[in-house]
Amino acid sequence: MSERTIAVVSGGLRQPSSSRLLADKLAAATGEELTRLGVTPKIEVIELRHHAHDIVDNLLTGFPSTAFGKVVETVTAADGLVAVSPIFTASYSGLFKSFVDLLPDGSLAGKPVLIGATGGTARHSLALDHALRPLFAYTRSVVIPTGVFAASEDWGGDEAVERLDRRVRRAAAELAAEVARRDPAVPLDPFALRTSFEDLLAGD
Repeated sequence: MSERTIAVVSGGLRQPSSSRLLADKLAAATGEELTRLGVTPKIEVIELRHHAHDIVDNLLTGFPSTAFGKVVETVTAADGLVAVSPIFTASYSGLFKSFVDLLPDGSLAGKPVLIGATGGTARHSLALDHALRPLFAYTRSVVIPTGVFAASEDWGGDEAVERLDRRVRRAAAELAAEVARRDPAVPLDPFALRTSFEDLLAGD
C-alpha cells in the first residue's frame, strides 16, 4: 500500500477545544477512507495554541524557530490538509490567519484541503464559505466541496452527533478520494529563496 500524509491543523484556543474535537473526527474519518481506498494514512496533528508564541515571534522577526519551522514543513510537505478554526466575529481566529500568513508562497498550491469550523450557534456556519473557503482559494489550494461546521448543539444528543458524523464522513470521503488519485507530494526545497531581497528589506 502506498502512503499519504494528512496534516491536521486545529486553531482552537482553549483546552478542551471543540475545534480539536472536530479536527480529530475529520482526521479519523479521512484515515478510514484512505485505508478503504488502499492507501496507508499518516496523520500529523498540529494544535496551533501550542505554537502561539512562535507564530508571533515569526511574524515580528521574519524567521521561524526550529520547532515552528518543522510545523510549517509538516504542512507544506503533506499530501492533504484538514484545517479547522473557531469562528470569532464571523471569521476565522487571528491565530489561525497568522499561521496561514506564515506559510511560504505557493506551498499550498494544488494541495487538497478540507475546511472545518466551530462556533456557538449554527448561524456562524456561513463563515465556511465567506471566510475559510476564500482564504484557501487565495493560496490556490484545491478546497473540497464539503466543509464541516459544528455548533455547540451538534455535540449534544445522539441524533445531533449522528448528523455531524454524516457530514464528517462525506467530507472525509471527498478529501481521501482527491488525495489518493494524486502522486505523493514533493516537499519544497527548504533552502530555496521565495522572498525577494527587496521584500525582505521592506519589512512591513
